[in-house]
Amino acid sequence: MNTTLEDISKGSELKEQWHQLKAENPKLRTKNAADELGVSESELVACICDGETVVRLTEDWEGIIKEVETLGKVMALTRNESAVHEKHGTYQNISFEGHAGLVLDENIDLRVFHNRWSFGFAVPVENPRGTLNSLQFFDEAGTAVHKIYLMDEERVGKYNKLVEKFRSDDQTNEIRVKDSIKEKKTVSIDEIDTDEFLQKWSELKDTHDFFPLLRTFKAGRTDALRLAEGRFTWKISNNATRKMLELSSENEVPIMVFVSSPGMIQIHSGPVNRIKVMDHWLNVLDPDFNLHLREDHIAESWIVEKPTEDGIVTALEIYDEEHNAIATFFGARKPGKPELEPWREITNQLKLMEVGV
Repeated sequence: MNTTLEDISKGSELKEQWHQLKAENPKLRTKNAADELGVSESELVACICDGETVVRLTEDWEGIIKEVETLGKVMALTRNESAVHEKHGTYQNISFEGHAGLVLDENIDLRVFHNRWSFGFAVPVENPRGTLNSLQFFDEAGTAVHKIYLMDEERVGKYNKLVEKFRSDDQTNEIRVKDSIKEKKTVSIDEIDTDEFLQKWSELKDTHDFFPLLRTFKAGRTDALRLAEGRFTWKISNNATRKMLELSSENEVPIMVFVSSPGMIQIHSGPVNRIKVMDHWLNVLDPDFNLHLREDHIAESWIVEKPTEDGIVTALEIYDEEHNAIATFFGARKPGKPELEPWREITNQLKLMEVGV
């Protein structure tokens, strides 16, 4: 899409508004500033694009992600409106096939849906420790899908080389985003054949088979949980996430934490140790893993069981009031291995936490 003089003028006007807002509140994060100014986060980043300090990148998402391996240790960040997932590690064992890619490092574990990405920028970010060089990616609605922060200062040269290699020819300071992204249509819960749906659920062989099951019946995620309540699912107290993290920490039970954006799923596998609550935020503050979760956004919490060839796999799933997934938690496990018994004990305790308690 061609950029017009009017577009550039709008970008310059937005830049002035942001500078004024930053002068009034220097610690305001980009995401919060975008919300306050009524624009998407990518529009706000684009308005300061100058081709030198902030650089727009090409849409070679596969090439960029593969090149991130040269940056050594980085911090990967994936967020949605209610949860922020931060993980330190290196991008290794990278592969792409069709509409999705994988990063399978011991610490950085990602499912990359790069066909949903539309904009990318190299952005210096100021924080209390100084300037962090970052790569930031957004979908066509301007929502952040993934961010990568350089942590090894000795790799700045590698970072600059990556930015130059994937520099876009278009370095204007305005982009056009879509108002919204159409989600795949689901049917009313009353239109789903409950008996057939639950029969197919009982025949699952792998947790990854659940999403095709939902598509087959055109079922919304929380509708599916309601249909299976009492057999495969249990609705529980919205205090369950805090309780689960505390029990996992106290009993040294390694867990898996999934947080997704419109174009990425980011996973932590391992222990959680330092659990801290600050205002509405429930936090995990460990050296290589941070989770920041808005407890006040949790509208529904469910224990969910899925049959697999390795036995029952149990998850804690939490949703906001619009039925968007906030985060999903499992006991840490590898394919071919049964679920950890200590994790099952924790989820059995959570089942006793009644809704509203």
